[in-house]
Amino acid sequence: MEPDIYCDHYRDPAVMSPSASSPVSADVKPVSILFVCLGNICRSPMAEGVFRSLTNYSTPSQHPLIARIDSCGTGAYHTNSQPDPRTLSVLAEHGIKDYRHKARKLRASKDFNEFDYVIGMDGENMVDLEEADRREIASGEEPITGRLRLFGLFGSKNEDEEVGDPYYGGRDGFEVAYEQVVRCGKGLLEHIEERARTRGWKGETQKAA
Repeated sequence: MEPDIYCDHYRDPAVMSPSASSPVSADVKPVSILFVCLGNICRSPMAEGVFRSLTNYSTPSQHPLIARIDSCGTGAYHTNSQPDPRTLSVLAEHGIKDYRHKARKLRASKDFNEFDYVIGMDGENMVDLEEADRREIASGEEPITGRLRLFGLFGSKNEDEEVGDPYYGGRDGFEVAYEQVVRCGKGLLEHIEERARTRGWKGETQKAA
């Protein structure tokens, strides 16, 4: 197993994809991404909706390096609920009108096995994910440390940037979150493409609007 460029014990998500069935090339496989927040009705579904749009997910022109996109929460507060109306309103205002989702809680044993990138929105999400990983390790599972990432890592401002929870505020907070998830989503896609290029991917960079 070859090390990731960020930390020598990290798994390289751009190279290894257990959920992908058909490789883009001999050394590059499509990757799967799971966005995670607390309740899965505000930030993580917004990130999922935006990233689906950026990658033309579930369309004939779907990005060849993307296998699957999903979102969940670390808590079960809103299980089976639709995204917050303000999330859907902001997405629709920016042209993402067909996104559908029902909130669900993280299923660590299943999700950690299926997703190449598990991306938290803020530091508390990361603490919860790391704790879930420790519980899985204690039960005999392999660690997924290298696949746990803070979304802000890809946002180009600073690696500690957090997408704050807008739930208890006004609509303005959702607009702020939207700007962040678009910027971080573009950065994540660029990261995936760049990592694939180091393994021989010859595809064209997909420029998002």
